[in-house]
Amino acid sequence: MNKSPSQETFLLLRKDFDLPEKAADLDEEQAIAALSKVIAYMLDREFERLLQICYRIDLGEERLKKILHESEPDQVALDLAKALWNRQKQKVEIRKRYSPKG
Repeated sequence: MNKSPSQETFLLLRKDFDLPEKAADLDEEQAIAALSKVIAYMLDREFERLLQICYRIDLGEERLKKILHESEPDQVALDLAKALWNRQKQKVEIRKRYSPKG
């Protein structure tokens, strides 16, 4: 059975953010909400680890700085979750486009 792009995106993010496996069944909006809760925690307690994940995912330094410095304080976690989600979703779409059809 093929996974949806949302499920594949979730699986890419799950290992970095220790998200529960059952959350893979969430829709995109719910998954981003769950991710933003983990990111909010990391902003307070594991900032260096969060930065490492952002760089590994290749979010882009400019994008990251813009979110950290220009988002409303209560929106930083959600904006970062959306940006990370969209970056991983983009990777899933690129892989699908260029993978051999089997």
